[in-house]
Amino acid sequence: MDSPNPGQAIIISTGRCGSTLLSDLIAEQPDTLSVQEFFVPVGSWIDDEERLSGAEYWSRLSRPGPELTTLFRIGLAPPEVRYPEDGRWAGNLGELPRLLATTLPKISSDPDDLYDTLAELVPGFPAQPAARHHQMFLELLTSLTGRRRWVERSGGSSHIAPSLLRTFPAAKIVYLSRNWVDTAESMRRHSYFQLLELRMDSFRRYGLDPFQVAAGEPVSEEMERCLPGRLTARTLRDRSREVGRYLALCAFLASEAEQAIADAGPREVLTMTYEDLVDDPVTQLGRLGRFLGFDEWAQWAHRVAGSVQTRPRGQRGGGSRRAACAGKS
Repeated sequence: MDSPNPGQAIIISTGRCGSTLLSDLIAEQPDTLSVQEFFVPVGSWIDDEERLSGAEYWSRLSRPGPELTTLFRIGLAPPEVRYPEDGRWAGNLGELPRLLATTLPKISSDPDDLYDTLAELVPGFPAQPAARHHQMFLELLTSLTGRRRWVERSGGSSHIAPSLLRTFPAAKIVYLSRNWVDTAESMRRHSYFQLLELRMDSFRRYGLDPFQVAAGEPVSEEMERCLPGRLTARTLRDRSREVGRYLALCAFLASEAEQAIADAGPREVLTMTYEDLVDDPVTQLGRLGRFLGFDEWAQWAHRVAGSVQTRPRGQRGGGSRRAACAGKS
């Protein structure tokens, strides 16, 4: 995995900063597989050194994600979920395999069929650590779709940036950011980030992630309300009224990503901001396409730039994100 491989790239961001838009535009480049929401759902074991058989790896990939199952239960499914209404699991979304929520529907118009193909092939992977399985899985997806490279993007991937950089030392890195005030306002209206903030706050206050509490483990009454089986939509919505929670979350996620990139040492990194993207999409997308090695990157940038909603002339983002955060705390 240490050999140079220009066919892999990862977009790292706090989330709610335009990364989904980038992924969708990258998908318009015919040689590139845009992989969405793959790493964050497997983040807790992304660099697990335990050797897993192919069947064990597939068993993990094909399980429902506990976070998404909870959000389905309380009626707050994130808008990124793209599973078709007539799909095999449409009547039982609580059991939806994590791959089918966003990743495979963004790649194929028949995600169930692609899932079945993977179910036949992935169990044949050799016994190896999770990191190597992830590499083989993404290479398999790239091959099955006839592409030359993959670019993965998960919302909130800043939180697992250290693991991503260790696991994929040859990957090109795109670091996308946005001013914290606007990001926080967007986060507090998004159920996934409401849940992420609750989990991180619980860990800070009680030393426990509510999604990691063992069955029967005694917890405080306040913590019990945050457990997956007890959590309600009202709890998340009540917490979302305090934008300061999400400003703190932005600061933490950004610091994690920036420290991880600094610690990783010299490697191919492209830094972008949402504000620059909407002010001058052709230039910024041109930078991105050239960095990722797209053929005819300039033509691609001009072709997809119209999908970026630009701001009226004169409405440019002002001030540093840290100053804005400090002013709102």
